[in-house]
Amino acid sequence: MQMMTRDVLLERELEDDDDEDGDIVLENLEQRSVSGFGTLGSQQDFQTPEFEEFNGKPDSLFFNDGQRRIDFVLVYEDERRKETNKKGSNEKQRRKRQAYESNLMCDGLQLEATRSLLDDKLVFVKVHAPWEVLCTYAEIMHIKLPLKPNDLKTRSSAFDNFNWFTKVLQVDESIIKPEQEFFTAPFEKNRMNDFYIQDRDTFFNPATRSRIVYFILSRVNYQVVNNVKKFGINRLVSSGIYKAAFPLHDCNFSRQSEDLSCPNERYLLYREWAHPRSIYKKQPLDLIRKYYGEKIGIYFAWLGYYTQMLLLAAVVGVACFLYGYFNQNNCTWSKEVCDPNIGGKIIMCPQCDKLCSFWNLSITCESSKKLCIFDSFGTLVFAVFMGVWVTLFLEFWKRRQAELEYEWDTVELQQEEQARPEYEAQCTHVVINEITQEEERVPFTTWGKCIRITLCASAVFFWILLIIASVIGIIVYRLSVFIVFSAKLPKNLNGTDPIQKYLTPQTATSITASLISFIIIMILNTIYEKVAIVITNFELPRTQTDYENSLTMKMFLFQFVNYYSSCFYIAFFKGKFVGYPGDPVYWLGKYRNEECDPGGCLLELTTQLTIIMGGKAIWNNIQEVLLPWIMNLIGRCRTVSGAEMRTPRWEQDYHLQPMGKLGLFYEYLEMIIQFGFVTLFVASFPLAPLLALVNNILEIRVDAWKLTTQYRRMVPEKAQDIGAWQPIMQGIAILAVVTNAMIIAFTSDMIPRLVYYWSFSVPPYGDHPHYTMEGYINNTLSYYRVADFRGRENPYTGLGNYTTCRYRDFRNPPGHPQEYKHNIYYWHVIAAKLAFIIVMEHVIYSVKFIISYTIPDVSKSTKSKIKREKYLTQKLLRENHLKDVTKNIGVIVEKMVEVVDNNLRPKVD
Repeated sequence: MQMMTRDVLLERELEDDDDEDGDIVLENLEQRSVSGFGTLGSQQDFQTPEFEEFNGKPDSLFFNDGQRRIDFVLVYEDERRKETNKKGSNEKQRRKRQAYESNLMCDGLQLEATRSLLDDKLVFVKVHAPWEVLCTYAEIMHIKLPLKPNDLKTRSSAFDNFNWFTKVLQVDESIIKPEQEFFTAPFEKNRMNDFYIQDRDTFFNPATRSRIVYFILSRVNYQVVNNVKKFGINRLVSSGIYKAAFPLHDCNFSRQSEDLSCPNERYLLYREWAHPRSIYKKQPLDLIRKYYGEKIGIYFAWLGYYTQMLLLAAVVGVACFLYGYFNQNNCTWSKEVCDPNIGGKIIMCPQCDKLCSFWNLSITCESSKKLCIFDSFGTLVFAVFMGVWVTLFLEFWKRRQAELEYEWDTVELQQEEQARPEYEAQCTHVVINEITQEEERVPFTTWGKCIRITLCASAVFFWILLIIASVIGIIVYRLSVFIVFSAKLPKNLNGTDPIQKYLTPQTATSITASLISFIIIMILNTIYEKVAIVITNFELPRTQTDYENSLTMKMFLFQFVNYYSSCFYIAFFKGKFVGYPGDPVYWLGKYRNEECDPGGCLLELTTQLTIIMGGKAIWNNIQEVLLPWIMNLIGRCRTVSGAEMRTPRWEQDYHLQPMGKLGLFYEYLEMIIQFGFVTLFVASFPLAPLLALVNNILEIRVDAWKLTTQYRRMVPEKAQDIGAWQPIMQGIAILAVVTNAMIIAFTSDMIPRLVYYWSFSVPPYGDHPHYTMEGYINNTLSYYRVADFRGRENPYTGLGNYTTCRYRDFRNPPGHPQEYKHNIYYWHVIAAKLAFIIVMEHVIYSVKFIISYTIPDVSKSTKSKIKREKYLTQKLLRENHLKDVTKNIGVIVEKMVEVVDNNLRPKVD
């Protein structure tokens, strides 16, 4: 009620306060006396224009009086000391800032300003929330706070029987002590006696205090233009009125605080979590959650669990790789390619028009040997295993997530979430709520919402088309440069040239196209991030969770097409629609479609995955490690002075890098893209889980190092789960079964080899008396009559003495009644491929369904604990309420008895 009155008074005052540009700006409000929630900030707390020199300890987290804790810091540059000619603009910014700070004081916050010791133009405004303000907004925000100690929450481990083995991996509890658990309930001021308040200074921990203050900072007005309010610290920072706004780290990461009362949580996190020597230890998730909030905590919990599960996938993947590596010498079809009497005598048809020449099959000897490593029976086993593994990972993560919801007290978090301030500012339309039948304000009507959704969907579709256009550009490059490499590379027909032996036109095209594709992907990422944010801002989701989920779906859709489109092209399109030498298929009527090597496109897909995964990991580490470190190093070099070692905590934190509100979003996106590479195309690259495992082990510690040493402290946020990333992973898991089945069926040569082994190596189709792979290469290469070359596909090079050449396909030879038509072997292979896909999909999907059904999302013990705690909490509140009622009734009865006694007592004349 008090806040509403203040807003009405401000609106009335604003009607006559137009500035020269027609904007209505709050001004001169700091000169008036205001009243707020209990203990309020006075003019002396906001020391403007007089500033007191900092006289405290460098690690102090309090105002100069040493009593009031600093909950937030605002930083601005004093316009009166800036060397600029824009005096009118500077004055306008100063008036907006004064209005904003005065309104903060109206809301009960206390402010204290201090000049920088290193740059006297910088001013640090320290913000403190008194007890009454914290209590008021804790009730508004439905923050759960302790009722009484809880002895139910005991963390159990599946490895309790192996403590002697896992002790070395655990965090030392003598260094990071376990947190005391409590029964909690949403805070209510009128039931304050029910809560476990032993000390008002520690009842609200620093993370909760920062959340409350940031909630206020995000909703306080500073200007009204055309009856539209402008408010919030985010807009003030983005417009340059403030240079930064952040909560403080509690100490230096490399040493403990001089303040004996400081918990030194940042120092402990760096020592036991971010330091390289702790790379083998488990993460201190409870301390991460306490210091950075549940949102950061749940990310590292998920990343750690994902990394643990990758260990199993990496072991199986390495085993399958080693199986292929040690059996490559037993690969019959590779031996035939390398045999001078077989592959050395097979002349292949030109793979492009005019400039390409005939070539010898034996020049693909080295690539065929490498292909034997990846295109083996182990590939099939690993693809089936990964289909089951991804389901186990998702189901067990749901259980782990439910345990964290219970342990971190976020089970009913969705009921607490508030609307975003940007959403509230646009609520100008009045509608009737269907449930309450009461009036409420919304930002737009139903028709307006439909228009916004249509526009957003159209924008997303347009940008996806642009991504596809870039992919088409890469394809055109591949088609064009293949001709160049075919013309420029050495043309030794027998493949004896050392360059030609390892660098064929196909290999050169694949490597260069993969590198260019990676560069384009990195460039487009920067553009699409900004586009997705603009579209989501226009969409105007109600809550922060809705905003992040909407942005997540858009960004992932962009990144999915951006990262995976080239892999999908190589796996499922390249070499599939090429026709035959006399009648090739042309792309856009000009470029002849690419052909795969005689062994298929699987090796090229492996090359593409290796370059993108490896390049992405290297690029991300450069961005995440080197850039923040260099920026902070430059900042420290610019601020070197004799007083550097005495600079206060807020000034040290200011020179760190800002994390950004979407910083964690990009960390999730990076890992989900990696998850897609590990699952969608793992049939072509069994070492992908191993690369992901190594990357993630480093990623956890790199992210920890960034947060604790290079970035300002983020505003702690609540989170119940990993949000929209969970259904995205489930969608990837479903799609992965299809893609891996199709890779084995259509990209690898496994199905044609099996068909040949069981059907075409023996009579009536084959000449061998027993099942064998001998003659496979000759059986999979069709004949083409050289004299039939006509038109633009006719090669310039001399035809020599060759009357026929070979090409990869299953077609009838020249002279056959149906020459160059698909033969019976082709239809057997197609039938086998389709049958394989159907069988593999149904088997894996059945196993996935059984696993999902038998493993509940929430374990029985966790369900019981949640119900038990909820029951005891309600019982505790009811008992406290009954005690209060009984006490009040007793007081009333005593007063009534006293009144009756007074009335019955005989009057003395």
